[in-house]
Amino acid sequence: MNISEETLRKLLVFQKNEITEHHIYQKLALTIKSAENRHVIENIARDELHHYNTWRTYTKKDIAPERWKILKYYWLSRIFGFTFGVKLMERGEENAQNDYGQLLKEIPEAEAVIDEENQHETSLLKMLNEERLRYIGSIVLGLNDALVELTGAMAGLTLALQNTKLIALTGSITGIAAAFSMGTSEYLSTKAEATLKNPLRASIYTGVAYLITVLVLIFPYLILKDYYICLICTLLGAVAIIAVFNYYISVARDEPFRKRFLEMAGLSLGVAAFSFLIGFLLRTFLGIEI
Repeated sequence: MNISEETLRKLLVFQKNEITEHHIYQKLALTIKSAENRHVIENIARDELHHYNTWRTYTKKDIAPERWKILKYYWLSRIFGFTFGVKLMERGEENAQNDYGQLLKEIPEAEAVIDEENQHETSLLKMLNEERLRYIGSIVLGLNDALVELTGAMAGLTLALQNTKLIALTGSITGIAAAFSMGTSEYLSTKAEATLKNPLRASIYTGVAYLITVLVLIFPYLILKDYYICLICTLLGAVAIIAVFNYYISVARDEPFRKRFLEMAGLSLGVAAFSFLIGFLLRTFLGIEI
């Protein structure tokens, strides 16, 4: 089989990717409780090994997997959920499929590999139904409310109080009380809607998301002295939370990142700016000095 040097180099890269993904899917299959879903992942792992052997017939070389990549996607899947880890990895496979198409003239088997990779995506989409994705609406509720309400509150308190400890104390009380309030509201709302979601779990997801956001936003006021620097850090923390969360959603649910990110960031920062102005006006008109 005569193939060009460029094609050979590509095949060696594909070979390494296939054997690496074989090991990733194999490890992930051991963590899946559902027998049906585990069977799907084990079949994909076998297909990846078959693809590796297909390319090996051309390269005549054995290639070791990328151990760091195996660990990376394995732990991403364990920490952030199977859906996120696998879909992030599948994004890389989409680029590989485009490259496979370039090999069709020299390697007829590339068409079968492309078809199987497309089948993988279909199989994964059918099985991906994690609890954390079913409750994503509850997480969004907790995050969004905390970001909008607390960034605004912290901005207003910063100018009104001008004391990092007082701001941290007031913000903590406000945030913790609001987290319990939001959790309770989500419990009652979910129970009233009679959805498939468990009301208690929905309330926990909402409350925990709110509390984590509160901790991130208040933290600068606990360690820094300059309240203006604290406010800047808080706003940057809010933007970072929005970016990470929306990246997670964009990968797990195949939704656009930019639009959601700009919308959430604009709301949070807009409310913060308005609250900062309100704090300035109240401090000026009431003549309060702390």
